[in-house]
Amino acid sequence: MISIVLLSVFGLANLFLGFLRSNRILLPAAMLMLGTVLTVNFIDWNAGSQSFFNGMLVVDNFSVVFTGIVVLTALLLIPFSEKYVLDGQPNLAEYYSLLLFSLVGAIMMVSYNHLLMLFLGIEILSVAMYVLAGAQKTNLRSNEAALKYFLMGAFATGILLFGMALVYGATGTFELANIKFAVQNPVNASLTPMLYIGMLMMLIGIGFKVSAAPFHFWTPDVYEGTPTFFTAFMSTVVKTAGFAAFLKLLVQAFPAATAQGLWLPTLTAMCVLTLAIGNVGAVAQSSAKRMLAYSSVSHAGYLLIGLVAFNGELEGASANGIFFYSLAYSVATVAAFGVLKLVSDQRMREDYDALNGLAKTNPLLAFVMTVAMLSLAGIPLTGGFFGKFFVFSAAVENGHIGLVVFAVIMSMVSIYYYLRPIIAMYMRDADSDTIEPLQVSGFQSAALLLLALLTVVLGVLPGIIAGIL
Repeated sequence: MISIVLLSVFGLANLFLGFLRSNRILLPAAMLMLGTVLTVNFIDWNAGSQSFFNGMLVVDNFSVVFTGIVVLTALLLIPFSEKYVLDGQPNLAEYYSLLLFSLVGAIMMVSYNHLLMLFLGIEILSVAMYVLAGAQKTNLRSNEAALKYFLMGAFATGILLFGMALVYGATGTFELANIKFAVQNPVNASLTPMLYIGMLMMLIGIGFKVSAAPFHFWTPDVYEGTPTFFTAFMSTVVKTAGFAAFLKLLVQAFPAATAQGLWLPTLTAMCVLTLAIGNVGAVAQSSAKRMLAYSSVSHAGYLLIGLVAFNGELEGASANGIFFYSLAYSVATVAAFGVLKLVSDQRMREDYDALNGLAKTNPLLAFVMTVAMLSLAGIPLTGGFFGKFFVFSAAVENGHIGLVVFAVIMSMVSIYYYLRPIIAMYMRDADSDTIEPLQVSGFQSAALLLLALLTVVLGVLPGIIAGIL
């Protein structure tokens, strides 16, 4: 709860800093704010379950660790907005404030105990993303991305809200524990179809937010048109908060007895479809940024394996797998998008050819991008390897061996498109457009090294945080 209050206050304070007409104070101020929130967040660790707003919001270890991931992701991403500071971006204060406000929505999504609080969290997060997707007002691609995201997001929100209404009609409550009791002890069996339809509609609404197939169609176009800095935020924070909310809904509202008969087949089908479309779609891309968009879809599939493997407990192997995977994925994705932003800002291109010869013109960028690609591919000694290992292990323990085999095959497919940037950087000569050395500030270099270090540490010493839930 303290994190929500601080982010709200800091967001408003940051708007007032914008009146100073000096962007140079905004970047360190935003980092200081996020660092403060990240530190204060862990005050609630092992403090027991704390309820707020008549039990609509609950702060416990689950919410603390996922809040830590989203705030840490934003903190690691902020250094790559330095170009906006140097260019004198007139709306920078508003952009930073929208990011802070969106984190409020993300924290509500991981801490909710009432469906209305989940809805508010999703909307606070989504509205900020709609605006940031269209941040480049003179760029037609950015305008198109914002319009597509807004229209499709509005439809998904309507479906989600309708599903909540049907669940309320069938159970008479919005509170997760009371929904679980009503599902296990139905008063009127004739309302069961209404409950099932409501559950499926909620699954569709949340599936859109996390880019799960077949509700992923907006992802490639929106990610490609959105400014790269905000795309990185969208592909990490939104996905982490969405899956934490998804897991909480599945475990605390709809018990295993009901989920096994309805949710499990649906989630399994979505998982297989997401893995196939994400990985096969990424293979066909010529744009590195669009490849990362399809990569984001594929990683939604791996996280769905964690949901399929849930064992009825919020603090079990499935939850730990999703937590570790979300952290490893977020760190590697921020690193990949950070390098891509630095390259595209100076070379005005986002295709694989823009990376040609990068190992010679800027070895640091090439090294960090290589670590990020290897982690996303799940190569050993990176965080991505153990992320997949923990999720796959939870699935095998619950008997989903066929699904794990399919996921492993898809992981092998992903190696092809994750190696393409590495090949371009190390095995191709720089052409006339890419021969000039890229300019990277010391601040950004430190951020890139930290991201690479975190990725390696998670791959070498996973026990530091594994099993924290």
